[in-house]
Parts: sequence; structure tokens; C-alpha cells
Amino acid sequence: MRREELVDLNAFVTVAEEQSFTRAAARLGTSQSALSYTVRRLETRLGIRLLTRTTRKVAPTEAGERLLRMLGPAFDTIAEGLSSISELREKPAGTIRITTSEHAAITVLWPVLEKLLPDYPDIHVELSFHSGLTDIIAERFDAGVRLGEQVAKDMVAVRIGPNLRMAVVGAPSYFANRPMPRTPQDLTQHSCINLRLITLGVLYAWEREKDGRELHVRVDGQLVFNNVPMILSPAAAGFGLACVLEDQAPEPTPALGGIRAARRCVALSGVRETSSVAQLI
Repeated sequence: MRREELVDLNAFVTVAEEQSFTRAAARLGTSQSALSYTVRRLETRLGIRLLTRTTRKVAPTEAGERLLRMLGPAFDTIAEGLSSISELREKPAGTIRITTSEHAAITVLWPVLEKLLPDYPDIHVELSFHSGLTDIIAERFDAGVRLGEQVAKDMVAVRIGPNLRMAVVGAPSYFANRPMPRTPQDLTQHSCINLRLITLGVLYAWEREKDGRELHVRVDGQLVFNNVPMILSPAAAGFGLACVLEDQAPEPTPALGGIRAARRCVALSGVRETSSVAQLI
């Protein structure tokens, strides 16, 4: 149904209910002449008179009564639907779909949802884990959470978490016969476990900092993964160094002077980390 037809039908119902063009025009916020034209347009389109007009009263014809009986329940249903939608302004409800990385879901989103959801039982949340960039419009997501440098320039983003620092980690078994790197350039002489960025398809360049300057170091090694949590297992087994978010790296063992026990990782304090931040898109 075209918008014009819906307007005409609503005009007819209002006039029939009020039995007056004057009162109906006031109710609809329009002029009497405009309302009269609208009803005549409907009658012309249908090819039948719907209202009987006298100087004292307006009443529906037999055809008008039949149309009124059909339209009444339909307009009541529309009014009830609009009323229920308006209630959402006062009582949040519905489903929110968010595309996010697993790390952001665990460290940023869930701590908030854990406190929020008990107070709003009509809100449903769907989290979809994906480390690559996602077209949130095409995939029908309400929002996305990504690291700051992954946000496209034409997107609106809001910071939702603290700075996240990256750390280079390695197992004691790896350093059994290798020196520990002290500068970002030293990393190129080590076997490193690479991360392939899903969206771009390229290997992640390790971001380090030296003398206040941000450096991007290209490293090499036997292993490449496109999943960050998986990188830690081979790193702990001594297959190479890994660059992960600082809170993903295991804590050092104090009894061993900061060096982790076998099949554990140690953060390399001699190589400074750079920081990033989670943002809501």
C-alpha cells in the first residue's frame, strides 16, 4: 500500500468516527478543505460514495460502514504496535549483536554485561568473535569492537577500555642456547611466531618503541597463525618468541627471578612495548 492510500484511509476513518469534517480536521491537525479533498480523492479512486454529507451531519454510507468495520481492527493493531514501540524508550528491550575479538569480549565487554544484564532482563546480547574487520552494516551488527588502529577513518568510534600494551614473550627453554634480545632490531635474529591478519592477509609487523619512536619490526620463524591465543602454546613450548597483549602473557615466577618454569613464557623487559586501545564502532 502506498503512503497516499494509507493517509486517505485514515482521513476517512477519522471523519466517520467524528461524524464531522470540522472536528476531524482539528483532530488530524489539518484544514477542513484539505480533509474534504482527501476523502473525495478516496471515493473517486474506489468509485463509490463512502460518506453522506448534510449541513448538520456526516454519516457513512453502507459501503462506508463496511469499509469502516474492516479498517477499525487494522488501525487499532497499528496503534497498539506503535504504543509498544514507544514503551522501548522507557524500558530497554531487544537484541544487540556485537562483533568483537575474543580478548575484548572477555576483558572489556563481559565485565560490563555481567553488571548490566540482571537489571535489564529484556535485553538480549549476541557476541560474535572475529579478529578480522567486519562490515557491521552488511552483517547486521549493531556495533563492533576492535583495536584503535583497526578502525576505518570513515567510522565513528568511542573508546571503551584502557590502553593495551603488547609484550614479547619467550620460554626459558628457547633461551637455553640463545641470547635475550635487548633492542627491537635484535628480534630479527630470533625465531618468531608470526600472526597473519585475517582482513589484510599480511603478517603483523611487531610494534615496538625505542627512544620515544614507534618501530615496526618484520620478524621471521617457522610458525604462522591467524589466532592470537594459539600463538602462546608453541611459544611456551620453546618454538620461538611471540608478540601478544601484555595481559595474555603468563606472570613471571618470583622464585626464579622472573624467569618462568619449563614450558612457560617470560616477558622481555629489555624491549619496550607500544600501546593500543579497544574502541566501540
